[in-house]
Amino acid sequence: MRNPLGPPLLRRASVGALALAAIWAPGTARATAPPAPESARIPFTERYHAVQHGGFARAANASISCRTAAAAPSEPPCAAARDGQVRAVNGNFDMFYVDVDADPDTYNSSRAELRLPAGSRVTYARLYWGGNLLAGEQKPARDNRRVLIAEPGGAYKELLADTVVGHRVARGADAFQASADVTALVRSSGSGLWTVGQVNVAKGRSRSGAWGGWTLVVAYEDPAQPRRTLSLHDGFDSLDRPVEVRLNGLHAPRGARGQVGLVAYNGDRGGTGDSLTYTTAGHAPVPLHDSADPADDVLNSTIDEPGPVRARREPAYANTLGYDSDVFDLGTALVQGGDQLSFRLVSQRDAAWAGALFAAVDVQ
Repeated sequence: MRNPLGPPLLRRASVGALALAAIWAPGTARATAPPAPESARIPFTERYHAVQHGGFARAANASISCRTAAAAPSEPPCAAARDGQVRAVNGNFDMFYVDVDADPDTYNSSRAELRLPAGSRVTYARLYWGGNLLAGEQKPARDNRRVLIAEPGGAYKELLADTVVGHRVARGADAFQASADVTALVRSSGSGLWTVGQVNVAKGRSRSGAWGGWTLVVAYEDPAQPRRTLSLHDGFDSLDRPVEVRLNGLHAPRGARGQVGLVAYNGDRGGTGDSLTYTTAGHAPVPLHDSADPADDVLNSTIDEPGPVRARREPAYANTLGYDSDVFDLGTALVQGGDQLSFRLVSQRDAAWAGALFAAVDVQ
């Protein structure tokens, strides 16, 4: 196994012209931000809110997948599982790190494309990362708050969580999510392939499975787009009870459109029981779904978004084996307008965790 995050890699990290609070550069003192505290349950609350012409962009990828060379006769083929050709879940496999960079001192890394409209301006950006610490190995929780990030064409920078870290042991898993504000870095670097490495996830095999990944959520202003309410909520908890998020103060006019994004952990593909619905005052719940995410299986290990062309990812597995970062179109259910828009995420079968939900909805 390659070395975990430590001094050899960090000595080579460079920051360039930017200075995030949790990033340090060679020749300077290491960041002295205190460790982010941990909590077993973090209720969902609004992290960011704006009313502006624009929307959200997102980049995401998994940090771990099945090991192709170690399939037992009873296991589904790993390559077929990654491609979505067979029904498979992370508990079926001996799981191992995804590592796409050329740095021998990182033990996991993956890339994903952030696509911002030309002429837009970043108003807020946040990176979320998390996974399971207990599979064939037990990872130390002290590293939950630390990750590496590299902008397109840039070098790794150490990033430390700037908020309470969710960390909960449940149903045989030791799960966590951390996050940090990266607005300055994304505003400076913009679109392209972003790399995130050293997400603190365990490799190996267990009944609860090994899983983990990262999502970069970016709010932007763009005068060419409709005026919208932008709302980002986050928290951390196992889905043994529903997660509900309400967009306060929203009044959607007739003909309104919108999108909603979700970050969740350890959703298994196949079967039924996972749903994401939304309602407006006086109307029945509307289930969200698309060609990749059935209405009764939205936590099905996918990274997906509306549109004919998907953002690039390295690797670009169709089945991420336990990591969901999806964006859904709200469709035509808002064409009559409405207020008191709320979302409800339910899992009736998986030991799953919810991490973030963000929505952009047309307003008057």
